[in-house]
Amino acid sequence: MKIPIYQVDAFTSKVFGGNPAAVCPLEYWLEDELMQKIAAENNLAETAYFVKKENYYELRWFTPETEVDLCGHATLASSHVIFNLLKNETEKITFQTKSGKLEVTRRGDLLVMNFPSRKPMPTKIPDDVAEALGKEPKEALQSRDLLLLYESEEDVLSLQPNFNLLAKIDCFGYIATAKGNKADFVSRFFAPTQGINEDPVTGSAHSTLIPFWAERLGKNELLAHQISKRGGELFCKLLGDRVEIAGNSVLYLTGTIDI
Repeated sequence: MKIPIYQVDAFTSKVFGGNPAAVCPLEYWLEDELMQKIAAENNLAETAYFVKKENYYELRWFTPETEVDLCGHATLASSHVIFNLLKNETEKITFQTKSGKLEVTRRGDLLVMNFPSRKPMPTKIPDDVAEALGKEPKEALQSRDLLLLYESEEDVLSLQPNFNLLAKIDCFGYIATAKGNKADFVSRFFAPTQGINEDPVTGSAHSTLIPFWAERLGKNELLAHQISKRGGELFCKLLGDRVEIAGNSVLYLTGTIDI
């Protein structure tokens, strides 16, 4: 069996930046076990698979460890492949996913994703979080992920996570965030229980970050920087119960899986 594979760096306009995702277009769905094994072999934060239907695409995402319900950078990477390599003739792509319908529109050099908003609610700071991250946050809020608010961009940059400790806390992922020096806000994302210690750029986390920061800053259009080692830039907008997350993308690799 031969399966086409592309690797795209998302939320960046230069290779070796942003977040790399593998994208595998399929003619039909493979067994879940095989898709999980391919994702583990790729060893990237996510591998995306899609199957074309009449006027939409079914889309799924796998980390090296598990299937996830929402992934931004691999959706952006899949859209890059469809628009630029599979020659999609429309300016909008519709995906059906575990998080419902997702739409991606081409707007100049940017790909604009329409995602559900996941507004976080205040919660107690878990007892072990300060020790696990190396610094006590000011506040904690919960959506799918645990959002941890820090005083400054420098605080977020200085975090030195103990991933073994983080993995012992019952949490899908951790968003560390603060107001930015040049962007409206910055963040880092950790998900050791999902096989991703630190994710370079996390689109799905911005489904939580956008409504949080829109309310705190009193503005609906926001520039976000994820300040991981690779780094990434996201252009964000709050649309009621939906959010827009836009970014650049660049192709790194084209190949074939032979199994």
